[in-house]
Amino acid sequence: MDLFFLIGLLGIVSGFLSGLLGIGGGIIMAPLLLYVPPIFGLEPLSMQSVAGLTIVQGLLGCFAGMLMHRKFKFVSDSLTVYMGVSIFIAALIGGASSMLVSNNTLLFLFACLAIAAAVLIFISDKGEEEYPDPKLIDFSKTKAITTATGVGLLGGMVGQGGSFILIPLMTWFVKIPTRIAIGSNLGIVLLSTFAAFIGKVFTGQIEWYLVLPVAVTVIPAAFLGSLVSRNSPVQVLRRVLAVLIGFTALRIWFSILFT
Repeated sequence: MDLFFLIGLLGIVSGFLSGLLGIGGGIIMAPLLLYVPPIFGLEPLSMQSVAGLTIVQGLLGCFAGMLMHRKFKFVSDSLTVYMGVSIFIAALIGGASSMLVSNNTLLFLFACLAIAAAVLIFISDKGEEEYPDPKLIDFSKTKAITTATGVGLLGGMVGQGGSFILIPLMTWFVKIPTRIAIGSNLGIVLLSTFAAFIGKVFTGQIEWYLVLPVAVTVIPAAFLGSLVSRNSPVQVLRRVLAVLIGFTALRIWFSILFT
């Protein structure tokens, strides 16, 4: 199988999940890029190539998904700004201070947080409104900033985005309706992903010849995922997200135990 074609297929998968669940897609795209090419007899991609493609995928997927969720009125601008700025600053601080704690300890904490998030997403209000109005959402700014800062610090220290953990915490702790949490999370991730993208561009860490199949497939896939998300029951979205977070937690535990 041709590498460009395969990357395009993987872009469809990750882009669709970005639009569907409001995640950046890196937790899907990165392992797919690392492990799928060798299955088809292709040379493994370097970590630098994977990181660069994952950033591009995340940027495009978040942007396209946010446009659609905003069109459906599932994005809270104030929530996006408060949490987006907080997680961006906290991730920078976390990344700079990661040397203070051992990597395995950080991964252990991150894996525990991911498992807790997977459990929390199941704890839902059965009477949650299917299509809430973001303009009527009243949330604690203190809780929003605290949540984003905590996830940003730990994510920055571990080298993981951690944004997928924000949705369960937003719904459980900040009391944000699931659809608004999904849509707003795309905007929050977009802010942090754009900063990482700029950093990789100016340090030459993106292999542009591999970007084309990602750019061609991720945007329409994210549009499609957003449409499916809009027409899916909230409880279904929560369960799919919980399964995805659970698998991510298991992958982190695997890296702790066997590396």
